[in-house]
Amino acid sequence: MHIAVSGSHGLVGSALLPRLQNAGQKVTRIVRGSAAEDEISWNPTEGRFEPSALQGVDAVVHLAGENIASGRWTAEKKRRIRASRVDGTRLVCEAIASLETPPKTLVSASAVGFYGDRGDALLDESAVPGSGFLADVARDWEAATEPAAAAGIRVVLLRFGVILSAQGGALAAMLRPFRLGVGGVVGSGRQFMSWVAIEDVARAIEFALDHTLADESLCGPVSVVAPNPVTNREFTKTLGRVLSRPTVVPLPAFAARLALGEMADELLLSSIRAEPKKLIESGFSFRYSELEPALRSLLAK
Repeated sequence: MHIAVSGSHGLVGSALLPRLQNAGQKVTRIVRGSAAEDEISWNPTEGRFEPSALQGVDAVVHLAGENIASGRWTAEKKRRIRASRVDGTRLVCEAIASLETPPKTLVSASAVGFYGDRGDALLDESAVPGSGFLADVARDWEAATEPAAAAGIRVVLLRFGVILSAQGGALAAMLRPFRLGVGGVVGSGRQFMSWVAIEDVARAIEFALDHTLADESLCGPVSVVAPNPVTNREFTKTLGRVLSRPTVVPLPAFAARLALGEMADELLLSSIRAEPKKLIESGFSFRYSELEPALRSLLAK
């Protein structure tokens, strides 16, 4: 296939592209600003994207979006988070929908933040959206793909959990304090964390691009999370065990809120216990379904 990928230099894109290229796929990056001869330029901030650049592309993987954890959530930061996902996705979808021969498939990033803070409830893709900033963004982010779906394009909405990678994201940010022995439980420690190893994220995207059920395509929302979510306490103790470090320095909820404001409630203290029902029913096999083997593999590299 010829696959165009936005957000190709991000955490997920950097893991995905080598896999696609090694499998013999032709990959074209969608990049901001100046583009090389084999790239496509776009400017989501200005609403600039020439649809003809996607002519002949079989599938689009849309991963671009503002980093939600890079800095405190000011009003401007929240505006950028929302615009980069909702407006950027709508721009891509309107562009591909306008083509005489559009791509057959759009795989677009979303997040389990869609479900909101739901305590111990086990959530699959049929769950209604929750409340809160990230839930509202995710709901509108997914709705922004409607122009593509209306044009008959198969749309797969990958609701990513907390992606574990030693190269970036949440795990990389935790490593320094944990290695120094000052990691610990956040808040009550009872909040669930729906995690997934970066390798399984890339494999799930390949699966979404390739896999078709007997009479219908894998489409719509798909939770990309390992089958065994853990509480914050379980995650903390497991990471400490893997690193052979104590985990006795807690971060109380009030301290997290003082340090991070609203972001603490949404990213650290909320509880999302999601399950990958659609992936499993479609025959996807996780390489890392248990947390400890995943961490040991990631941190051995």
